[in-house]
Amino acid sequence: MLDFVVAGLSANSVPYVEGLELQRAVHRSVVACERPDTVLLLEHPAVYTAGKRTLPEERPVDDTPVIDVDRGGKITWHGPGQLVGYPILHLHEPVDVVGYVRSLESILIEVLIEFGIDAVRVAGRSGVWVGEAGHEDKIAAIGIRVAQGVTMHGFALNCSNSLEAYSRIIACGIRDAGVTTMSRVLGHTVDPSELIDPITAAFRRSASVNLANTTSASLDNVRTNA
Repeated sequence: MLDFVVAGLSANSVPYVEGLELQRAVHRSVVACERPDTVLLLEHPAVYTAGKRTLPEERPVDDTPVIDVDRGGKITWHGPGQLVGYPILHLHEPVDVVGYVRSLESILIEVLIEFGIDAVRVAGRSGVWVGEAGHEDKIAAIGIRVAQGVTMHGFALNCSNSLEAYSRIIACGIRDAGVTTMSRVLGHTVDPSELIDPITAAFRRSASVNLANTTSASLDNVRTNA
């Protein structure tokens, strides 16, 4: 069983710290088998968050505050017009963190193709990308953590957000690629609320999300790149 919670969109967007506390509470409940695997879907007010691998030079050049978090990867931005998903799921042993990330990418690619966007993976880089080969822009970022065999954090899909905030950071530590949104690619506004049903359906169709099964790693604190 997989539960979906739309925690807050648009005017009801969830401040990042509140969203993090909600994640932690749900994670504790899922670990204890007090509730089913759960996917939280929401928007955040504008905020920068930095994973454990963020370098000082990748942070905002104007001293904008950054929240340091325990996910994998580097610095990124969340804000209005971006749909954020936090899947809190048991992964079967032996845990395959990379396989789980690939599963999230597959779900997002499937949904973007439904919207008429030719989304792809880029070798050696996580997330979802669009554009001409060798000149791709990132449309969705992924950064996760696995603790006690249960995932946290997840994906951020650019729907209709401004891209201005990215100009002040080295997003995801990648210097030679840009970012884009669904709205920019399609030429019309795509609101995050339009993604709720398609993403819910894609998660339900994807057996692989809960069936990662390659080489084992410690379940206490496993991270992968954003």
